[in-house]
Amino acid sequence: MNPPLLKIENLKKHFVIKNGNSFVANNKKAVKAIDDVSLEIFQGETLGLVGESGCGKSTLGKNILRLQEPTEGQVFFKDKDILKYNNRELRRLRKEMQIIYQDPFGSLNPRFTIGEIIGEMYEIHKTDREIDKLSEIKKMLELVGLDSERYNSYPHELSGGQRQRVGIARALALNPDFVVADEPVSALDVSVQSQIINLLMDLKKDLGLTMLFIAHGLNVVRHISDRVGVMYLGRIVEISETDKIFDTPAHPYTAALLSTVPDVNASLRKERIVLKGEVPSPANPPSGCHFRTRCPLATEKCQLEVPKMQEIRKGHYVSCHFPLKANQSLKDVVSNL
Repeated sequence: MNPPLLKIENLKKHFVIKNGNSFVANNKKAVKAIDDVSLEIFQGETLGLVGESGCGKSTLGKNILRLQEPTEGQVFFKDKDILKYNNRELRRLRKEMQIIYQDPFGSLNPRFTIGEIIGEMYEIHKTDREIDKLSEIKKMLELVGLDSERYNSYPHELSGGQRQRVGIARALALNPDFVVADEPVSALDVSVQSQIINLLMDLKKDLGLTMLFIAHGLNVVRHISDRVGVMYLGRIVEISETDKIFDTPAHPYTAALLSTVPDVNASLRKERIVLKGEVPSPANPPSGCHFRTRCPLATEKCQLEVPKMQEIRKGHYVSCHFPLKANQSLKDVVSNL
């Protein structure tokens, strides 16, 4: 197998917050938004990353791109640790690593025309070749399914889906090797979501994109992702090929998430698994396994030991002391306890 295009090792991001009287020394605690995450993404692959709000998905994407600075860990891109890059090296890296933002309304400058928004990429990042900037802008608009004459329009003249297409065109203007799609469809209507996902799938096929696709739910990433990672409270709890995640989930949290995915075929619809309790605060996560306070299978071992990521089947990794076996239902396991 070829080496990964992107490799993350033991990445952490802690946000320090102050409690009570800000004048009291050392009266601080840290929100552990990313808590020791390691993963790999290979050339041409789309890795879907899912989990509840606040689990650290978007923070992970921003730390990979160094839009936020990690607290600890390493990020290797093409075998180079980009966390060691200085400002000049980081600026050059921006051509190769881009982001599609979640909010198509807030991510575009309302004072700029569409042509100026996309054209800014060519001005900031000087290319090695002479280009006809207007021609390139029109080509990018056509690539994402927009009328090339839209370059004279302003963002407020476009629909939400059209604005997100502009955001995609801007991200792909310099032909990057890696793209973080940070919940690119969550702010759009359901009908428009499918259009944007289909567009990204076509672009992945045509351009050979390597992408981290961040989303709330498994149903959104099912068709676009080659592999899926499930995140809970700052940690990756399961990662595998998409079909394996959907057919044989191993982590109780993944099984609970899957039970909420609507199925067109009513006869195949799974009984929903309702998790008890609230998601713990990342400022004060549970000891051991972070999921143990909501897990119906938790024991004292889960409280005392942090579960290590283990390969239970080829290419299928899970961080759980008591992973579900193939074709084993979490509902059945709980009922037999």
